[in-house]
Amino acid sequence: MSNNIKPIELGKLEKHASNVYEAVIAAGKKARNINDSNKQEYTTLLNTLVPGIEDDFEEKENPDQLRISLEFEKRPKPHRQALQMLVDGDLKFRYKENILED
Repeated sequence: MSNNIKPIELGKLEKHASNVYEAVIAAGKKARNINDSNKQEYTTLLNTLVPGIEDDFEEKENPDQLRISLEFEKRPKPHRQALQMLVDGDLKFRYKENILED
């Protein structure tokens, strides 16, 4: 897993938004939605696991829980997904005032 910072050209963001700040706000809101969805999926998967035998003296790792956790860690981070969606033109947004007019 690479922790390298990958810069994004601001011009690419401005193609899909009025300005950089608007693009960042839109991507941030989408990232929160993605993160919430991931949390819900993770919780659902954990709830389907069969609980192991609990021992008061020794804490044991659940291999299924560990596997699920590692799978989620390997996924692209929500902010990277949202920014990529914006750059690719897949993220559509509009102002709240315009929602009432539709």
